[in-house]
Amino acid sequence: MSEINVTPMVDVMLVLLIVFMVTAPLLTVGVPVDLPKTRAPALGQDKEPLSVTVAKDGKVYLQKQVVDPETLVAKLQAISQNGYDQRIFVRGDKTVDYGRVMQVMGMLAAAGFTHIGLVTDVVKPDKQ
Repeated sequence: MSEINVTPMVDVMLVLLIVFMVTAPLLTVGVPVDLPKTRAPALGQDKEPLSVTVAKDGKVYLQKQVVDPETLVAKLQAISQNGYDQRIFVRGDKTVDYGRVMQVMGMLAAAGFTHIGLVTDVVKPDKQ
């Protein structure tokens, strides 16, 4: 019998597919925020960025932990091991005051962080 049996390979591939489908949603980091929509394409990332979130109630989060806005810069400087080249993503709920988000970004810029970006959700072209 000189035929190749591909059934075990298909079984392994289906198991891997299920494993990746289950683990992919668990890899997202952050606080649940209703982000504003935009048509801009996503930026490429070279390493894991730090995430600063301004939630609907105005609280500021560093990754998933609530931080006092006065200690945010000190904690970011302690985390950032590569100096001020650390990429920081600012996520603001679309219902939070625009000034609050800009206040957080201003604190980061005044501290010397230069790679600051705003995070939005991408709008599909058919959903306008």
